[in-house]
Amino acid sequence: MATFSTPIIEQRSTTNLFDATRSISDEQIHDLIKLATTAPTSFNLQNWRFIAVRTHEAKARLRAIGWDQAKITEAAVTFIVVGQLADHRTIPARLAPVVEAGIMPANMVPGWEGAAKMLYDGKPQVQRDEAVRSATFGATTLIHAAQAAGLGSAPMIGFDAPAVAREFGLGENEIPVMLLAVGYALPGNWPRKPRRPLPEVLELI
Repeated sequence: MATFSTPIIEQRSTTNLFDATRSISDEQIHDLIKLATTAPTSFNLQNWRFIAVRTHEAKARLRAIGWDQAKITEAAVTFIVVGQLADHRTIPARLAPVVEAGIMPANMVPGWEGAAKMLYDGKPQVQRDEAVRSATFGATTLIHAAQAAGLGSAPMIGFDAPAVAREFGLGENEIPVMLLAVGYALPGNWPRKPRRPLPEVLELI
C-alpha cells in the first residue's frame, strides 16, 4: 500500500460516487484495518471493532437501515465502525503485549488499570464518550489509509443505530459510531470543499 504523507491528506475529499463494478480483496481490507488500528486510544484500550460489509446481501441489509444511501451498496466495502464502552477490566489484556515487547514494565500495569477504573467505572457517559472518541480516531486513520491506497471514502452518520446494532449482532457494550464506505471513486465527485480560515479555528497563546 502507498505510504501515508501530508500531500495525501490534502488530496482527500469525501467520495459520494463509487464504481460499483470494482471490488477490493479481503487482503486489502485486512491491510486497511491494520493501519486503522495504529490510531491512538486512551490507556491503549483499543476499544473498537470494524465490521466489513462487503457481500451484496450484507450491503443490502445495511442499506435498508442506512437511509437507503446508494454508496453503501456501490462502494467496494462499507465498514460499520464500532466503539466499545471503556472498561478498565480490559487493561491487563490490552497491555500484556506491550509488556511482552519490553515497552513498559509489568509493575506499571496495575497503576494504569487503577487510573482507568477511577476514570470510567460507574460513569456511563464517560465510557460512551471514550467509545465514540476511539472509534472516530480509528475511522479517521482508516480514511487516510484508504486515500493513500488510491481509494475513496465516505463517512456516514445517517443510519438507524439500534437497527444496525440488532441486525449486525453488536454487543451491549458496543455502539455503531459511523458507517464508512470505501472503494474506487467515479468521475464527477466534488473536490474537497474549502475550509474555514485558520484565524477562525486556531488560537496561539
